[in-house]
Amino acid sequence: MANISDLILKQVTAAAGNVEIPSAVKDQVLGGLADSVLGSLTQTATKAGGIDQITQLVTGKVSAASSPVTALAGSLFSKNVLGGLNLGSSANAISALVPAVMGNLSNIIKDQDGDGDIDLNDLLITLKGGNKSTGGAGLLGSVASGLVGSLFGKK
Repeated sequence: MANISDLILKQVTAAAGNVEIPSAVKDQVLGGLADSVLGSLTQTATKAGGIDQITQLVTGKVSAASSPVTALAGSLFSKNVLGGLNLGSSANAISALVPAVMGNLSNIIKDQDGDGDIDLNDLLITLKGGNKSTGGAGLLGSVASGLVGSLFGKK
């Protein structure tokens, strides 16, 4: 399975192409947006009814704008990233990236049609509790380990 974190970051970078983000905080904003999307998917996958919410989002049965998965990603992004930055009027345009990125997820996830870079079933298994590639720690544990490692120069 392709690395979901890398694929989300590619979607974030692509969506941010037309939004002016101050260069001093660009990496922080893009990384925070990717983390918020991943966090939303992980949190949603582990709650009751969450798998259905993710499936409906990535298959297009629910629009990204009205999905609770998108709402959670937006909340995480606002609280954990935008809240600490003074972006003024740019904040609204940057916040609008959340539904755009979530909407693009259906392009990278394989469904019954077999297109995309990640198999939906593999994604859901990984989000819910891990697999061999995450050592049983689940995606959240792998992401946390990677973030801690990058802070201390270890990967």
